[in-house]
Amino acid sequence: MKAFLKPLTSAEEKFYLQRYQGGDLEARQILIERNLRLVAHVVKKYQGTDEDLDDLISIGTIGLIKAITTFDAKKATRLSTYAARCIDNELLMMLRSKKKHSKEVSLYDPIGTDKEGNEINLLDIIESPPVDVVEDYSTKNDIRLLMESLESVLSPKEFQVICFRYGLLGKDEQTQREIARNLHISRSYVSRIEKNALQKLRTLFPRDS
Repeated sequence: MKAFLKPLTSAEEKFYLQRYQGGDLEARQILIERNLRLVAHVVKKYQGTDEDLDDLISIGTIGLIKAITTFDAKKATRLSTYAARCIDNELLMMLRSKKKHSKEVSLYDPIGTDKEGNEINLLDIIESPPVDVVEDYSTKNDIRLLMESLESVLSPKEFQVICFRYGLLGKDEQTQREIARNLHISRSYVSRIEKNALQKLRTLFPRDS
């Protein structure tokens, strides 16, 4: 990362905040520039993702600007403390937004419960613990294999049910009841098709033991 200007002292921070709140836009720019080191510090914990570092800095800077704009000295003692939370929130919102619109990430969403009532998702079939794609993207190869193998491993009916059930390949995610109604079959039959399909997909990821 490039070198950043030294952070403001408590007295300097208070001075420039007062100037900015009085309408001095130059003071606002100084507050931004002297807090970019804080942005870089918060961004460090997100460097393990696929995101470009410059993009992360840009998003973090947006969070910093929001912090400077909304900072209330009556509720927080230091801008830096408040800004760190705003920067972190901005980065998380961006990453979560990307997850929400990613077909791969939909595989992590809850899709039901097992016989013991435990929440399960599609990735449970590869016998790996739930992970956050933002923190651990090593499973992408497994997901890619899964997506590429769907049509060849499953029967046409199983493929259709799985795609609708989990919102894959551009399909809208549907409940078993909705799929049953659309395909004119019983919900229990949809459940059996889904179960058989997941068992077939499980064979793509044999356990090491």
